[in-house]
Amino acid sequence: MADPILIWGAGAIGGTLGAYWARTGENVVMVDIVPEHVQACRTDGLSISGPVETFTQIVPSVTPDELDGRFSRIVLAVKAQATEAAAKALARHLADDGYVLSAQNGLNELTIAGIVGEERTMGAFVNFGADWHGPGDILFGNRGAVVVGEIDGSVRDRTRDMHRLLSIFEPDAVLTPDIWSYLWGKLGYGAMLFATALTPQSMTENFADPARVPAFIALGREVMAVAAARGVRPASFNGFDPQAFMAGATDSDARACIAGLADFNSTTAKTHSGIWRDLAVRKRRTEVDPQIGIICDLGRAAGVPTPALDAVKQLINDIEAGRREQSAGTFQELMDRCS
Repeated sequence: MADPILIWGAGAIGGTLGAYWARTGENVVMVDIVPEHVQACRTDGLSISGPVETFTQIVPSVTPDELDGRFSRIVLAVKAQATEAAAKALARHLADDGYVLSAQNGLNELTIAGIVGEERTMGAFVNFGADWHGPGDILFGNRGAVVVGEIDGSVRDRTRDMHRLLSIFEPDAVLTPDIWSYLWGKLGYGAMLFATALTPQSMTENFADPARVPAFIALGREVMAVAAARGVRPASFNGFDPQAFMAGATDSDARACIAGLADFNSTTAKTHSGIWRDLAVRKRRTEVDPQIGIICDLGRAAGVPTPALDAVKQLINDIEAGRREQSAGTFQELMDRCS
């Protein structure tokens, strides 16, 4: 049997990938810090349900303390704020000639590369909709773009092998020589998703509200301005066109893009973002600091002002700390700071 694929983090992203790979006979081992989830996955099986497909698959799973051995392929699928700790924990399990694939949101490849080395780091972009609902239970709400690429722009045998694996899950998966363009594109969309999580309303309801569109436009433009300052031209995906927020684009371009996001999200069973779920359901910290905070930091370093992004970060932090509620009033605070 082939060398096992180790998935570190068996939540919405990692668990869905693991179930699909195991179902087709790939040798998979998942690691997760929730003992009840680990036990469910390796005994009764991991249930994937929703409008895309429904099935249950037993997947070999362990807690970090139970893990033994070294692996040439490790998929890191934890929340962005857990990246540093997870990368340090998995490093001793990474083969000398192995690599870590970041299947996360944000620019976590930078953190991973700082721990295991750039040569042993690969990037991925995932935009499918999924939610962890409990031990052994994941909602797969909708398909979305999946892209993989080396962080140095090369294409190697290992990149092609990972593209093959991702194509098992998403037949339209893309192998790119410019993964950074997709990661920065997702950051633009992601900034808007953080804004939708300021309210109880769904993603579609937020994007379809004309009064809120100026805030989304401000966020998109700030992310694209920072990307441009770093020499990155973000890529389009699933109805999100970063060019609509670049210098020279019109308000009409941006509004049309946001209308497209309302349409795209209206077809999914995952009505709210994972950010909203972290705040409203799981009552835990979000990824706002490592995802939005890093853009603000890079903006300051490049001399690019980011007032809307700064405001989103502060407002989400306030909700996390119990100083504000998810409400229309909290979104209004964002709009006031964008005007």
